[in-house]
Amino acid sequence: MGADSFAALLEYMERQLNFATSHYNESYLDRRITARMRRTDSEDYDEYYDLVQSDPDEQEALLDSLSINVTGFFRNPSVWDGIRDVLRTLSDEQRRVEVWSAACADGREPYSLSMLAHDDRQIDESRLSILATDISEPALETAREGVYQESRTTDIDDQLSHLSSYEEFVEYDADDGTFRVQNAVKRPVTFERHDLINDRPKSGFDLVTCRNLFIYIESDAKRTMLETIARSLRDDGYLVIGKSETIPPELKSTFEAVDNRNRIYRRI
Repeated sequence: MGADSFAALLEYMERQLNFATSHYNESYLDRRITARMRRTDSEDYDEYYDLVQSDPDEQEALLDSLSINVTGFFRNPSVWDGIRDVLRTLSDEQRRVEVWSAACADGREPYSLSMLAHDDRQIDESRLSILATDISEPALETAREGVYQESRTTDIDDQLSHLSSYEEFVEYDADDGTFRVQNAVKRPVTFERHDLINDRPKSGFDLVTCRNLFIYIESDAKRTMLETIARSLRDDGYLVIGKSETIPPELKSTFEAVDNRNRIYRRI
C-alpha cells in the first residue's frame, strides 16, 4: 500500500498540481515528500496523500519544498575563475552581454554574477544584463528582495572571497542578522518564473549558468532541458553546469568543452 500511495501521490502532483514528477529522480522526490510528512505528523503516504488533496496550504508547501534551492554566493569557488574569464572575453567582444541564470533558487547565483562584474575592472558591468529564473515563486520573492539571514548564509567572508571588497556590494545588519544586496548589484538583474522542462526556450543569450540542477533530473528530462538551453544560446554562447554534472553523449555535437574541469562549454 505504501508504494501504491506514493505512486498515486506523484500522479496527483503531476495531474492536479502541474509538477512534472516524472522528470525527477524518485529518490529525490521521496526524500522531499518524507520531510513534509514529518513536518505534518503524517504517519504514512496514505495519510499524507489525503492531507495534500484537502489542504491548499500543504500543496503550496510541498511544491516549494520540491524546488531545488540549495545555493550560496560564489558556490564552487574554482568555477568562478572560469566564469570570470568568460565574462572578460564577452565584455571585450561586444557592446551588450546577455546572461541567463537558470534555476537561480533564491538569487545568490545571479547576484554573484553581478558582483563579479562590478568588482572586476576588465568587465564592463554597464553592458551586463542578467535574467534570473526559477520554478519557485517563493524563492523568486526572496531573490527580488535580496536579503538573506545570517543563519542561512554561513561564512560570508569565505563565500565572497572572490571580491576585493565585498562590503561595497553586501551590507550587514547586525541588529537582525541579515545581509542585504546593494542596489547597484541588483540593478542588472531581472527575475521571472520559468520552467525549464515545460516552458519555451529563451533566445540570444551569450552565457547561461545552470548549475547543480541536473543531478536531480532523470536522463530524458535532462536532455530536454539542455536542448532548451541550447536553443536559448547564440552561436558560440557559453554554458556552465555543475562540477558533478555532464553533457549527455547525444548532445556532444551541440556543446564543446572550453574548460572541462569547471564544466564550461560553448554552443557550436
